[in-house]
Formats: sequence, C-alpha cells, structure tokens
Amino acid sequence: MPFDRPNLRELVTRALADINGRLTGAEARLSVATLNVLAVVQSGAVDGLHGHLDWLADQLMIDRCDEDHLARYASIWKVPRKAAAPSAGFAAVNAFAALTVDAGTLIQRQDGVQYKTTAATNLAVGAGALPVVAVVAGTTGNAAAGIALNLVTPIDGLDSSMTVGPAGITDGAEQETVDAWRARLLERIQEPPNGGTKSDYAAWALEVQGVTRAWVYPNEMGAGTVTVRFMRDNDTNPIPDAAAVSAVAAHLETLRPVTAELIVTAPTAAPINFQFAQLNPNTSATREAIKAELADLLRREAIPGGTIKLSHIRAAISAAAGEDDYVLTAPAANVVNPVGSISTLGGFLWP
Repeated sequence: MPFDRPNLRELVTRALADINGRLTGAEARLSVATLNVLAVVQSGAVDGLHGHLDWLADQLMIDRCDEDHLARYASIWKVPRKAAAPSAGFAAVNAFAALTVDAGTLIQRQDGVQYKTTAATNLAVGAGALPVVAVVAGTTGNAAAGIALNLVTPIDGLDSSMTVGPAGITDGAEQETVDAWRARLLERIQEPPNGGTKSDYAAWALEVQGVTRAWVYPNEMGAGTVTVRFMRDNDTNPIPDAAAVSAVAAHLETLRPVTAELIVTAPTAAPINFQFAQLNPNTSATREAIKAELADLLRREAIPGGTIKLSHIRAAISAAAGEDDYVLTAPAANVVNPVGSISTLGGFLWP
C-alpha cells in the first residue's frame, strides 16, 4: 500500500486534535491561544520532514533521482556522462607567400566565436586550408561552408580574411542531457554486457559524444559481420558525416570481439515531403507546430529500413498545437524504406 503523505492543513488539524485530547480543558483551535501557535509551528516542521523523506525516496530510484545522485549511480555502473565536444573542420585561406601557420593560431567568426589551428601547417602561395577546432566545446562552433572568418592577430604573408571550408565546421555537441544520460544508465542495468551481443554494440555506439540513436544488424554483410548505423539528431544534419562515422568506428574497434568483422556506416537519408491541400488555421505558428510534431515522430519511429505509418503521420499533425483541420495529399500511403535508408524530415508545401 502506498504511503499517503498528509498535507500541511491535515498535519495542523491532527496536532490541534492531539493537544485537545491530551490536555483537559484545553482549546488549541483558538487562533490567539499559545497552544494553537505551537501546533502550527510543530506541523510546519513535520511537513518539512515529510518533504525531505519524499525527496530521499526519489533518490533511492535511478529513474527519479536528481542529477547529483544520478552521477553517483552512473559512476558505480561505469556509465560516465558524455561531455561537450568542440566543432572541427577547415578554414579556407589565401597566402601571399610561402609560410608556416603555427598550431594554436586564433581565428574568429563575426559573432565572436573563436577557433584555433590544431597543427602547424605549411602553406604555399595561393589557396590553402588550415585545420581548426572551436575553442569552446558545444554546438555554437558549428558553421556552414563559406561563413566569414578573420585572424585575431595578423600574420605576414597571409590574408586575414578567410572562410569556413567546403565541408563546414561540424560535429560540435553539447553535454549529454540528464534525461539521455539516465536512459543510457537504465539500459546498461536492464541489458548488461554480454561479450559482444547486438545490444552491446548499440550501447557502445551511444557512448560516443553526439550519437543519439544506434541500430545493429548482425550478418547483414555476410556471416560474421556486424553492421552499425547511427544518428546524430542534435546536429543540423542528423545523418552522420565521415568524421562522425570514423569516431564511432574507432570507439567500437576498442571494444568489439576480435572475431567480428565490423562495418560502421551512416544511414541513407530518405526525406519525406509533406503536401497540404488545406490547413486551418493556415498560420506560421500552426505550420511550425506541425513541423515540430512530425520531427518528433520521425525521431521516435524512424529506423533504417523501417516504415513510417500514414496513420501515425496524421496523428502527429492532429496533435500540433493550434491545428483545427487539414487535408494532407502527400504522402498518401505508408512510407517504406529500403535497407539502410531512414526517413527524415523533407520539404513542406502549404496551401
């Protein structure tokens, strides 16, 4: 039977009744009586104790404990929180003379975000590239190709104006959220390591910063093979790039059984384009709410080679805040993906 915690008013009523029952002729319910004050003060203290016991009860359970206690449980189970990761990429530069740019040279974006070169780089006259990493870890350092950069301190022979390279500066990630950390810890407890089972590979992939979902396919590429696909849903493009694939592959290589042939690859994006013939109310707020609901649906249900049901798409649209009525003309049926392809959010055609 669960414990029913009394509220403050109930505690005061009990205290007043207890005093009246134990002291002959007393009437603690009078607001001007000293006994009334004592009953209220005592009840407040007891209510605080009940609250602390309530909090302590939550700390006993991993699925409900606070962040500080979650850290203690995670350290016991060896599931450390994934730290923030800095963005990395290349800056496209132009040199007027042959020179060497030292490691640690600071480069700044117009909004003040700074990068530093990761290695000493020899440049010839003309176009070149400098490997850079964001000074501060997190997604703030991510930058699209062509964004303007400038040297913090000018260097003779090197144009101070430069741009982000063609591949962008990518793969920055924020510190793992408490909810995601808790979910990984619970999965570690519920599915303990088994020396290289399917669930082990998924858990290992999720240990890599930025990885939010992972799927494992034994023998997909032949006997003895293990194929791992994963997503980075918190990035601008959730489909992992080559650097992210290499990072996961390198991590799994340190953990996998020696007999397994490991293939780590990114899913192939299969964007779903949505077309509406009618939307009421047809406002920007309603449209954004629908986009958010559909993005959430795909994050929950999209898997490589999986199917997104039309009924679930319609339910997600109907759940959007402010939506009253709509007519969806595309997609017109369940969206079925081939092996290795995953549904992603495509374009929207509104009425």
